[in-house]
Amino acid sequence: MSTKTSELLADAAPRAVAVVRAISDDQFDLPTPCADYSVRDLLGHLFQVVVNFQELAARRPVDWADKTDRLTDGWRDRFAAETQRLVTAWADPAALEGVSPGMGLPQETVGEMALIDLTVHAWDLARATGQPYEAAPAVIATLVAFMDRMGEMGQRMGAFAAPVTAPPNATPLDLVLTRMGRHPHWSPS
Repeated sequence: MSTKTSELLADAAPRAVAVVRAISDDQFDLPTPCADYSVRDLLGHLFQVVVNFQELAARRPVDWADKTDRLTDGWRDRFAAETQRLVTAWADPAALEGVSPGMGLPQETVGEMALIDLTVHAWDLARATGQPYEAAPAVIATLVAFMDRMGEMGQRMGAFAAPVTAPPNATPLDLVLTRMGRHPHWSPS
């Protein structure tokens, strides 16, 4: 059984896992495109996203304030396993029905938020640690459609920064990142 959301997550998940697995512990203190987050902080946040969005698929409450350190022994393997659980959680068609009791948004939108976080934060971590990152065209198309519908509200709520100007020859991923306030050619130096 699968859904469009789980199929998109299944495409994004191994890309994110590959970036995460390639991060060395000595890169934890590097800055990221998310100005308030070091690599370690963003890894912790992304791990929390992967776990919490499993719960949101099942309409269970989540605690975004929980700051449990998940970056302990074996964390890369646990991240990969939890990311697979995220894909599985959104494969149930019931996960996309109705409105999220915790977020007050359509469940389908909540699933897209999981995809956005997984994709964009994988890009953030790749940029911070000097890794390549590509998103699939279908994932990019979903991010564009999401920003068309929810981008302004996301900016008002602080989820996205103000848009920035796209560079010449911007890729489709670059274009959606600029809509979220990210500079596609950001580097830690």
